[in-house]
Amino acid sequence: MKKIVLLFIVSFLFLSCSNDDGEPISEPFPLPTETIYFPPNGSDVWETKPISDLGWNQDKLQPLLDYLELKNSKSFIILHDGKIVIEHYFGTHTANTPWYWASAGKTLTSTVSGIAEQEGLININNKVSDYLGTGWTSAPLAKENLITCKNLLSMNSGLDDTLGDDVSPANLQYVADAGTRWAYHNVYVKMQDVVAQSSNQTWDNYFNAKLKNPIGMSGAWIQSGGLSVYWSNTRSMARFGLMIYAKGNWNYEQQIINENYLNAATNTSQNINQAYGYLWWLNGKSSYHLPQTQIQFNGTLIPNAPNDMYAALGKNDQKIYVVPSRKLVIVRMGDAADGTNFALSDFDNVLWEKINAFIN
Repeated sequence: MKKIVLLFIVSFLFLSCSNDDGEPISEPFPLPTETIYFPPNGSDVWETKPISDLGWNQDKLQPLLDYLELKNSKSFIILHDGKIVIEHYFGTHTANTPWYWASAGKTLTSTVSGIAEQEGLININNKVSDYLGTGWTSAPLAKENLITCKNLLSMNSGLDDTLGDDVSPANLQYVADAGTRWAYHNVYVKMQDVVAQSSNQTWDNYFNAKLKNPIGMSGAWIQSGGLSVYWSNTRSMARFGLMIYAKGNWNYEQQIINENYLNAATNTSQNINQAYGYLWWLNGKSSYHLPQTQIQFNGTLIPNAPNDMYAALGKNDQKIYVVPSRKLVIVRMGDAADGTNFALSDFDNVLWEKINAFIN
């Protein structure tokens, strides 16, 4: 029966991509390889999956939730193949309470940049000045013209990362040639300007039309000092993680982001920080760099997490973990687990110890 249903879906997609003579107009978009559940847009309905169906260790759930509460969490969701297994809110935080993504929202910029590329608006291998004009930095012109959109997405622009979040030209100063130095830097937000300029729309409008609305997210970009930070409820964060887990597909109806771009975004993007893609953090690599340091650390980013996990990580421990091998999307929102931090802390590793005890 399952094969018949799949054949029907594939046939429908083929016909929908055909002209009146039945000739294909273009290749149908690739489907996720597993049967994934997608929550309907414009609805609070989201199917659940009992822990007993998965054979997980029910006795280890409460210790996991206790640890999350101890570590200042506000919300926590585990999806398995798209269905909610755990959804828990702490204190006064509710399913409708908005919270900030912090740097976990960098992955939204990465994704929308990929959408702009697949629509032919940009080429990430082109230099940034092709879209913003020259003088968007204070680097010498020859050095500025070395910086591509891919450099911004990969955090190896060569611009000075010690001058704060201000991305005005005066604050974007040359340190090294693009591609030769990895440094976690807010200059990535210039990709939002690239997309806005190339699409002849505001960043917010393009983002809403191409990503937020198609997958049923809530939320908005809010200015905070020199930063534009995304705020949403926890389920919207989970929707985004689910779309990424589903190889860029939503509800078997729309390929939101090209799978080839997504594969590149969630694999090593440069040869300096093995654990970084296009604004995504990658587990299971042989070494990694952390924000605000040029030190290379040997070993994997989060030793207790699965090697194929990739993550959106934000200040004060905003998290989206995507684990294809376990069919998991995990979201944590809240305050910093152990004092202010920029993306990663011992909390990640201990949290995964607790998660493993529950799901294994």
